[in-house]
Order: sequence, then structure tokens, then C-alpha cells
Amino acid sequence: MANIHDITRDRWMLYGPLSRKGYDWWWHSMTAENAETGELKPFYVEFFTCNPALAEDEPVIVWNDPEAQKAGRRPSYLMVNAGFWGEDHGQLHRFFSLKDVDIHATAPYRIVADDCKCSEVHTEGHIKVTPEEAAAHPEWMSDAGEMSWKFDIRKEIAFHVGYGAGKFFRAINAFEMFWHAEGMKSAFTGEIVLNGVKYILRPETCNGYSDKNWGGDFTSPWVWLSSNNLRSMITGKKLENSVFNIGGGRPKVFFLALDRKLLGEFYYEGKDYEFKLDTQIRCYKKDMLNIKYEAPTGYKRHNRLWNGGNGTGTLKLYKRSLFGRKETLIDEVYAEGIGCEYGEYCDPE
Repeated sequence: MANIHDITRDRWMLYGPLSRKGYDWWWHSMTAENAETGELKPFYVEFFTCNPALAEDEPVIVWNDPEAQKAGRRPSYLMVNAGFWGEDHGQLHRFFSLKDVDIHATAPYRIVADDCKCSEVHTEGHIKVTPEEAAAHPEWMSDAGEMSWKFDIRKEIAFHVGYGAGKFFRAINAFEMFWHAEGMKSAFTGEIVLNGVKYILRPETCNGYSDKNWGGDFTSPWVWLSSNNLRSMITGKKLENSVFNIGGGRPKVFFLALDRKLLGEFYYEGKDYEFKLDTQIRCYKKDMLNIKYEAPTGYKRHNRLWNGGNGTGTLKLYKRSLFGRKETLIDEVYAEGIGCEYGEYCDPE
């Protein structure tokens, strides 16, 4: 839909049945500049909550534990997940018991665990995993490394998926996986320090993105593409007020799987179009992560969920006539720093 902001969709959703079998996460991805060299590098920061009603004194991590799965034990924790893309890609995970997390559940949301914080307007935190810890705790599904961050958030353009994530459908948990992108174009200001190297976040170059997902399980297939680092191939000019966002899979409504479906929006220089969009996008596997998520059921079925932040490609935006009989080319756009994600359920390798 059009650029409609609704921070009530960003509130914490794990109440009722989802408190015992549900997840809710806030995701931010961005491009930062090396403070010394100016080199651009893509990063992400995510706060992932799961099954608060099952909280114990320590985080309950079930993935990679078949005995726990057979016993019907389900996970419960806050996972602070931070990572980076490129040939040196990595993902770092830090877990908290939800008993030790302060969550302001209503809008505007706020979540605080020790020195890790996230809200509509700011996030900061720190994760350090030594090589010895990563080897000793395979259940963490974490690489070794250290990353800290502190930046302000301004969500400029929203992707509102419509009634599907509205109050009624949320109340009855109609969909297995919900999506809202309050800041599909976001401006970040601050810094990231990765393994001792400082990176700067600037609104004009950060290519910022903020969204959230929640529900009782994940979709398969899982698709996501987005960027606001766009340039017109017709005029050669950078598109300062534009962003595209595409996502979807095979949604389930009350356990009934629908046909594969994509949702998307191209907000082009301040205007939404009833559009036909041809996309050709590439993200090299060597730059991507096999990103790790555990479903609230306790099963890890996404074992090849490839996730990247430096895809490139072209998009042709066509405007349709009133009756859809004629298409007019609005622009051909070159995109960089594209957030890319694709995966389908499969057995572990």
C-alpha cells in the first residue's frame, strides 16, 4: 500500500497463544563507511524474541538438540543477532532469558537487556563471542567475533501490507507469519565497531531498512528484496526519495497453505504506482550468510536460508493504464546494496 506509517504494528505481539508458541523480531539493515578508508560495508542488527510464557532463569535454546525436540521442549529467549556481509561475512548471537529483559510492549515499543537496547528511534548493543565459546556452544549457532553499535533511527517511508496485518487478523492469529516495514527507507546516524574497526552511519549513505516479522512459524519459501540506493539509468541521477520492497513466500492461513505469493511496493520519487515491475537482481553466495533461526516450535527447518546485503540489479518500472491494457515505462533503475534473502525448508546437511 501507500506510505502509511503505523507504529502499532511495531508493538510486541507475543501475548495470548503467541506467548507460548510465537516469535517477534525487529530487524535493521544498513551500509556503513569505514572511518579510515571510506570503504562501504553492509551490516544488520536484530532483536528476536521467542515464547515468553516459557521463560526460565536461563535462555532455553532447543535447536540442534533432538532429545529436547522429542520431549516437546520449546525455546524461550531474546536473541540479539548482529552480523555483516561480504566475503568475511559473519553472524554473532547473544542470548538472554526473557525474565531478564525489560519490554515496553505497547507502541512505541522498547526492549532493553543489559547493554542491548532497541526502540523506534534508537538501538545500541554489544556482542562478543570468542572462538573457544563458539566451539564449545554449537547451540548458539554463532560465529566468533565482536561487534558493538550505537545509532539513531528515523523511519522515513513505510511499507504497509494492508488489512492482512490489521487488528482483527492479528487478534485471531490468522496468518502463520506477519510482516510490517515501518521503515523500508530509514535514516541511521551513529557508528558500528566490528572487531576493532570503526564504521560510520550517515543518513545520506546508510541505505537503511527497518521491519519486523512475527507469528507462530516461518514461511517456506522465504523471499525478501529491498534497497533505497537507487539511480535512474535514464537520467543518471540518484533517486533520493525512492525505495522498493518485495517479500513473501507461501503464507498459511489457519494452517492452510496458499499459493506462492509476493507482496511489494516501489515508492518512486514520492509517488506510488499501480505498477508492473521487472527485476533482475544478483547477490553472490560468497558474500551471503546461511542465517540461523529457530522456530518457536523448537525445530530448525530453514537450514539453507541465504541472506545478503550487497546485491545489485536493475528494475524496470511500468505504469499501467486505467484498464491495464497499456504499460508505460516510468524508469529503468540500477540498485545497489540490495537486501536479499531466499530459502526453503530442507533437512540439515
